[in-house]
Amino acid sequence: MENKKLITPAQPSAETLSLLSTLIGFNTVSRESNLGLIEWARDTLNRLGAQVRLTYDASGKKANLFATYGEGPGFGTVFSGHTDVVPVDGQQWDTDPFVATTIGDRIYGRGSCDMKGFIAVCLSRLPSLARQKLHTPIHFSFSYDEELGCLGVGGLLDDLKANGIKPTACIVGEPTMMLPVLAHKGKRAYRCSVHGHSAHSSSPQLAINAVDFTAELIVRIREIAQRVRGSETWDREFDVPYSTIVTTVIHGGKVVNTIPDKCEFVFEHRFLPGVDPQQVLDELRSYIEQSMLPRMKVEAEGEHGSSAGRVEFEILSSYPGLNSQPSDDVVQRAIRILGAERASKVGFGSEAGLFSAAGIPAVICGPGDIAHAHKPNEFVTLEQLARCEAFFDKYVMATSIDAGQSVIR
Repeated sequence: MENKKLITPAQPSAETLSLLSTLIGFNTVSRESNLGLIEWARDTLNRLGAQVRLTYDASGKKANLFATYGEGPGFGTVFSGHTDVVPVDGQQWDTDPFVATTIGDRIYGRGSCDMKGFIAVCLSRLPSLARQKLHTPIHFSFSYDEELGCLGVGGLLDDLKANGIKPTACIVGEPTMMLPVLAHKGKRAYRCSVHGHSAHSSSPQLAINAVDFTAELIVRIREIAQRVRGSETWDREFDVPYSTIVTTVIHGGKVVNTIPDKCEFVFEHRFLPGVDPQQVLDELRSYIEQSMLPRMKVEAEGEHGSSAGRVEFEILSSYPGLNSQPSDDVVQRAIRILGAERASKVGFGSEAGLFSAAGIPAVICGPGDIAHAHKPNEFVTLEQLARCEAFFDKYVMATSIDAGQSVIR
């Protein structure tokens, strides 16, 4: 039986701090390869007796790692984290972002919070796991390109399914201040390209102004977002209790005296669990077909033929929401070990939704504050790392004891 309150040591282990320093030293910004970190982790895991498998992206320059310790009647819990980090370009850091720097009770460095601190804790427990006879397996999942929209972990999950590997629970170590989270929103990010026809700005009657039609479409998206906010059933356990749709990037036009023939913009839809995001895209496509394209043809009449003017959508990233139930075993276990009153819900996304969609119940719990992620001078505190260590040890002990008792019965 778990203690009601998690007992936390004052400091994390020296091993965790050393591993975190090594991990931060790998430049795994999403545009770069993560193979240096993955192969180092693979070698470390292999040396301590884990069974390790890698899945690669199409280029072979990035990989996911999945490792297993132990055998037994249960299929085990996955401790999951992503290896990629967001860029530091244009940010003003007081320290080298790729050198772990301890100042007071904080460790600074890109990824210290999101989420190499969690991975360091997992790896620091390897010697202990190697010495134990676990009654149920413990798995580790380290993925690529989470920051680009959870692009990498899908290949890992496909590999597990193809090989009959069926974990029964997953803990994703995104920064939650070591509080359990059972739900997050889903997300779709789109690139929309509006194609018109250019002409000299003194002859707008000869052009299809891509920027003008893009502006109209962005306004339409804003109107849909406002309608959704007013009509959707809110879930006030989220900090933003409704689905949101926002435009974030736009590019169009080249010079002041030329009407642009192309304009692109990016928008994202963050939706509550249970909401079908396809409905928004279908509504936009219908508006374009019924309203925008006919007017594009009118403006192009006599100049560009029936093929003039088009609008294209590309899905840049997509992942489902997480909506675990309070009664799920992994949720209940995390709540009891952490001494929390309940599990909460968050607005940011994670790979947990994909694990859940693959039939693996998931909870999010990791060291650090999401408010410190992605920013200059990103940091995690020593106290949070220590809490994560204590949680990991307690969780593994509890699951192993429970599995052992089920064998005795």
